Amino acid sequence: MKLVTWNINSIRIRLEHVQKLVSDHAPDVICFQETKVRDSLFPLEALQEMGYPHIHFAGEKSYNGVAILSKIPFSAPDALSWCAREDKRHSSVILENGIELNNFYIPAGGDEPNAETNPKFAHKLQFLDEMTDWCAKRFDADAKRIMVGDFNIAPLETDVWDHKKLKNIITHTEIEITRLAQLQQAGQWVDAMRLHILPQEKCFTWWSYRARDWLATNKGRRLDHVWVTPNLQDSVAGCEVLLDLRGQDKPSDHAPVLVTLTV
Repeated sequence: MKLVTWNINSIRIRLEHVQKLVSDHAPDVICFQETKVRDSLFPLEALQEMGYPHIHFAGEKSYNGVAILSKIPFSAPDALSWCAREDKRHSSVILENGIELNNFYIPAGGDEPNAETNPKFAHKLQFLDEMTDWCAKRFDADAKRIMVGDFNIAPLETDVWDHKKLKNIITHTEIEITRLAQLQQAGQWVDAMRLHILPQEKCFTWWSYRARDWLATNKGRRLDHVWVTPNLQDSVAGCEVLLDLRGQDKPSDHAPVLVTLTV
C-alpha cells in the first residue's frame, strides 16, 4: 500500500499537481490537509476521475479542511471536533484491510511561543493535549492504526535546517517537542519516516514561500509525519519526500510524503 500525506494548501488551485502525483507515483491512499474548501464545492468528481472512488472529506471556506482519497474501500468515515471548535482538522476511516487511518491538521500556533499572550499557541497546545488524551483512552495493542498529517512540529534537530536558530521558533520549541513526545508515547506510535530516513539525516517537508530558491538554500523543516502502531512497524518498506511536487509552478509550501507498507 502506497500512502501519501500532503498539505495541499488549497486543493482546487492545485488539482494539476494532484494529477501529477497520481500519474508519477500512483498512491493507493492520499491524505490531504488544508483543502481550504467548503464541502459543497469540494472537487469530488475530478478526484474520482483520477482513480479514487472512495473519498471522505470535511472542509470549510478558506481555512483548514482534510480529505482522504482511496483506491481501497473503507468504512466508518468520521471527522471529530477538537477544542470545542468546528474547524475541520481531522478525518478518519477504516480501510478494507482493517487498518484505521487518522488524518490530522494540527494548528500552526502563530508567531509567539507563549500560551498566555498568544491564543493561537494556546490552541495548539490544547489540541495536542486533547489528542494525547484521546490516544491514551483508545490505546489497544492489537489495533492496527496509522496517523498522518501536518503536525506543524519538527521534533528532531535534523528536522530543521538550523537547530540553534530555530529552538525558540514555533514548530521547534521545547514545549512543542515535549507535547509531541507525550502524544507519541500515549499511542506507542512509531515514526515511520525515520525508519528509513535515519534520525541523523536531515529531512524536511516544508519550505517557506519567502525563500527565493527554496531547494538551493534548503532552509526547511519536517512538519509532516506518518506514524504507525508497533504491529505495523515491520511492514514499513520505504519512505520518500516527493521534492518534485514542491518544485512545481505555484506549489504548496509542503512536499508530499510517500510511505510504502507491505499490507
